[in-house]
Amino acid sequence: MLEKYYFNQYNHTDLNVYRCGMEDCKPGHFWGPALRDHYIIHYISGGKGIYQVNGVTYNLVKGDGFLICPYTIVYYKADLEDPWSYAWVGFHGLKAESCLNQAVLTANNPIFRYNKDDFLLDCFSQMIEAMHLTRGRESRLIGLLYILLSQLMESANSVNRQSKGENFKEEYIKKSIEYISMNYSRKISIKEIASHVGLDRSYLYSLFKEYLSSSPQDFLINFRINKACDLMGNSSLSIGDIARSVGYEDPLLFSKVFKKVKNAPPREYRRGV
Repeated sequence: MLEKYYFNQYNHTDLNVYRCGMEDCKPGHFWGPALRDHYIIHYISGGKGIYQVNGVTYNLVKGDGFLICPYTIVYYKADLEDPWSYAWVGFHGLKAESCLNQAVLTANNPIFRYNKDDFLLDCFSQMIEAMHLTRGRESRLIGLLYILLSQLMESANSVNRQSKGENFKEEYIKKSIEYISMNYSRKISIKEIASHVGLDRSYLYSLFKEYLSSSPQDFLINFRINKACDLMGNSSLSIGDIARSVGYEDPLLFSKVFKKVKNAPPREYRRGV
């Protein structure tokens, strides 16, 4: 049995590790009914057991995980014949609930399954190793927790993609637009956008045409030009400054594109603002 703890009492930060560890449980080992004042994620590396919460009993095996929410009465017990081994991490913080929601883990949906590789177990192992650090322990633990949560988010995203069908196409569009809104001011390509959302460029094109009646390239251009229009009222910015602010290093190219979209060159458009 291996068990380690890390204590941190600062609840007002974004995310903090409160405790972490691994354990090979004895037959029938149990905890509860009781509650915690922080979140805990358990991940089962072998064996089996039960988890009870909100009147529901979950029979769990290797590759399953369960979430304990703060101030929620729970009970869990290792199987008598094949007791489970698990790793866990307890945490709290202002972003804890938001991160868990992105991983589709809530009080009403406290179970997840991850059995494609050892990624999660590696994260837990690295957390245990981080306990021996003297100066970088807290930062390392928080970083590993973010990595673990991000993997759960990605895993949940993959499951949702398979189950939502047509609705998930809209999610690709949403993520593409979010990426454009955060990166339009630098030189980005449609290939880069497609890669970010995990799609082939041609499929991204078909989705944009289906849902927005526009190609990704035309959407990016119009987005940049509309942002440029927002900046026209700032007299301290030259046309060149505005061009560079929306991703055009060449002011002449910017003017040409602007005129094509707005039917007027930038300087003429500005006079009417």
